[in-house]
Amino acid sequence: MKILVLNCGSSSIKYQLFNMTDSEWSVMAKGGVEKVGLKGSFLKHEKSSGEKVLLEGEILDHQTGIDYILGVLISERHGCIEDLNEIDAVGHRVVHGGEMFNSSVFITDDVIKKMEECIDLAPLHNPPNLKGIEAISSLLPDVPQVGVFDTAFHQTMPKHAYMYGIPQSLYKEYGIRRYGFHGTSHRYVSRRACEILDRDYQTQKIVSCHLGNGASIAAIKNGESVDTSMGFTPIEGLMMGTRCGDLDVGAVTYIMEKEKIGTRSASTLFNKHSGMLGVTGISSDMREIEDAVESGDENARMGLEMYCYRIKKYIGSYAAAMGGIDILLFTGGIGENADLIRRKVCDGLDFLGVKINENKNTGLRGKEMDISMSGSQVRVVVVPTNEELVIAQDTRGIVENLVNR
Repeated sequence: MKILVLNCGSSSIKYQLFNMTDSEWSVMAKGGVEKVGLKGSFLKHEKSSGEKVLLEGEILDHQTGIDYILGVLISERHGCIEDLNEIDAVGHRVVHGGEMFNSSVFITDDVIKKMEECIDLAPLHNPPNLKGIEAISSLLPDVPQVGVFDTAFHQTMPKHAYMYGIPQSLYKEYGIRRYGFHGTSHRYVSRRACEILDRDYQTQKIVSCHLGNGASIAAIKNGESVDTSMGFTPIEGLMMGTRCGDLDVGAVTYIMEKEKIGTRSASTLFNKHSGMLGVTGISSDMREIEDAVESGDENARMGLEMYCYRIKKYIGSYAAAMGGIDILLFTGGIGENADLIRRKVCDGLDFLGVKINENKNTGLRGKEMDISMSGSQVRVVVVPTNEELVIAQDTRGIVENLVNR
């Protein structure tokens, strides 16, 4: 089964074409469209052979962008399939499913209506996700589509973990509660960690650290998410590249009063100009911050300490919530590649049974590995994430079930 996976952002479209067999899978092609609706639009395409091509053109909207992608996939020069009829299904990443979706779903008109009802919860993300669905409905009307939600994995959280200390009426009226994000990533890496360690997923207490420009931690007990650091929006939790993370609401209102700014400007401040960028005044890129630390920059050093300290606090709190940890895992661009961050986070967690092997940790970039010391009570594992594969697998399963009914 050939499955096209789409991740549509406000001005970008990422894609991968998977060939899924009974026992194996492969990526036939992947790439992305950038600057949708803006000047200088282009499409980056990579074949399974590693051959890459950059195609420039006017891409006014998501439908045009997806039409470009489909054209490249069947092109004689750059393509990997002969006809669009070879595409058996399309899987879409959808950021927010609210309380309506606790698993991936076959997309119908009714599902689309429910997704539209979630737009207020993710006004920057859900609309372009829906545009991708609409584009495929127009360009490939007979191809089944599946929605895979970032929030779905965390719908197993108990009510005491996802509710906020606000009037119940606000939850009932507006759905204000913790939803969590990066669920597809946390689901994949936690299962994969258990495969690597030959552990039963249904019996493990796992703390999953997805560390990228956006970052979150999940507590996964016996195969279910029981808590996660991101909340009603992706701003809560860890300090991130440009997001502030946990912040006193009183400080928010105080800043708004002093700076005489409204809600839109405040949202921009705390989402786009805070976090590591705001603290260091240098960059949101951890590589540049680490370079600045080596050069003796004090703000960079403080930012790095804050970043690792907050991760460590969440690990400790989730150990308390689950009654211990069996597996601590790192994923995401920083989690997979920054050995310094992994070392600083694990330093001082011996009391939990966390002991890493520095020889294994040092220099490890983007590879699966158990970096624990021999005999460590907690296994510490690095697992590169693969959200696209999860979307392809879910899509295949749902479509096959429909066919077999």
